[in-house]
Amino acid sequence: HPAGGETEEEKQRVDLLENQLMDLRMNFARLCYSPDFEKLKPAYLEQLPKKLQELSRFLGSRPWFAGQKITYVDFLAYDVLDQQRMFVPDCPELKGNLAQFLQRFEALDKISAYMRSGRFMKTPIFWRTGKWCNTKE
Repeated sequence: HPAGGETEEEKQRVDLLENQLMDLRMNFARLCYSPDFEKLKPAYLEQLPKKLQELSRFLGSRPWFAGQKITYVDFLAYDVLDQQRMFVPDCPELKGNLAQFLQRFEALDKISAYMRSGRFMKTPIFWRTGKWCNTKE
């Protein structure tokens, strides 16, 4: 099936979400690479719940962000949400349907097999020049 959605509504949802996720990803990268990381972190953490609530509302009760079938934007969403989960492990906005989405993605046969393989590397998130990259110390 088309990786970007089948119906016009699904294609629009994919386009919209891709841009929202890339904004969140870029803001996170800018924070993590900033020499002012510690100073900027509180403002980032303050706006994060609203961003995650918007994503939660957008997902709603659908299994995947575009609808009933997985699209490429779900891979991007997983990556961005998983990074936020590592950055703020106790984030309440990453409970509920977003947590279910993450679990559903991780349970996909090929994803699950890959994550259990020796080829899978969960960290580091960013290059070592980042102020936060979730590396194992």
